[in-house]
Amino acid sequence: MALRSLARKLGAAPPDPTQVLAALPEPLVVVDADDRICFVNAAAEQLFDTGAATLVGTNLGTMLPQDGPLFALIASVRETGHSVSEYGVTLETPRLPTRFVDIQAAPLSEARDRVLLTFQERSIANKIDRQLTHRNAARSVTAMASMLAHEVKNPLSGIRGAAQLLEQNANAADRELTRLICDEADRICALVDRMDVFSDSRPLERTAVNIHEVMGRVRKAAQSGFARHVQITEIYDPSLPFVHGNRDLLIQVFMNLVKNAAEAVPEKGGEIELRTAYQHGVRLAIAGSDSRVHLPLVVSVADNGAGIPEDLRPHLFDPFVSTKHNGNGLGLALVAKVIGDHGGVIEFDSEPRRTVFRVYLPVSREAPSGAAS
Repeated sequence: MALRSLARKLGAAPPDPTQVLAALPEPLVVVDADDRICFVNAAAEQLFDTGAATLVGTNLGTMLPQDGPLFALIASVRETGHSVSEYGVTLETPRLPTRFVDIQAAPLSEARDRVLLTFQERSIANKIDRQLTHRNAARSVTAMASMLAHEVKNPLSGIRGAAQLLEQNANAADRELTRLICDEADRICALVDRMDVFSDSRPLERTAVNIHEVMGRVRKAAQSGFARHVQITEIYDPSLPFVHGNRDLLIQVFMNLVKNAAEAVPEKGGEIELRTAYQHGVRLAIAGSDSRVHLPLVVSVADNGAGIPEDLRPHLFDPFVSTKHNGNGLGLALVAKVIGDHGGVIEFDSEPRRTVFRVYLPVSREAPSGAAS
């Protein structure tokens, strides 16, 4: 009514309410008294990866677990007649990726038989926040690498040289101590050398890369080595366009993620799932530019390990943070840097027996080398 009144005042034809609802970016679903879907907008079709023709008339209970929080919200609306909300709800279906959403439920009529459900994917906001966090972490590692190269390696060379001079005139007991000094100096230098990659500020050499060739290379290397004991499942979208990226660095990124997954899964019954998909994601601004980059290519690595400890999650991509007893905490920091250099985003969700790392990458606008014209 308010829309029609405003339209009359402005002398314009009132907009069609159905078109307004269909254009909203948040997924909207209306269910009737029997929990059958009677309306979905375009965003809801995308959320459930199913068209309105299939969704309308379907009982919501056949798509989502009936003992989940969504149905508790619907029941609360019908009982009280008031709108209710719940944040951080996990939507799980047998054939769709797990979604982390906020849900609002409201009655559509006095009879409370029809309920409007509004979904807001939390991953969209999290992608932006995590992108900034991970790129800041990568920048901090870059600065640290430069500092270590200049301020640590030079003094270490002096310390090692002095220890070698002392060793020439030392007795057997003291020679053991001087050898310890040299070995520890070499160990620190090796760690600094591993960080040299972070201080490389040269622009990436990027071409059109077939991400499935990258993942095939990663899987082959993993199953012949560190993931020999793990069952690896591939769920790929064969119609994906090429990635605009650096093939060798992308292999390094996904090799690191798969290796982490292989070390996280149990010795028996370990499972890793590799998945690719095309998804209409957010457009992210490029620093120092008015342009925005679209990141529709999603590559995910999931495992059935114990999950990431809650206290480590906010700092997982920071340098020297590791869930492993003997880890140095540089692997995921390097992953964050490489993905950031590609203009992409990496995010993760973790719970017991289900940890997923998702990498969002840009599409290549050029033909792959060697492609037929």
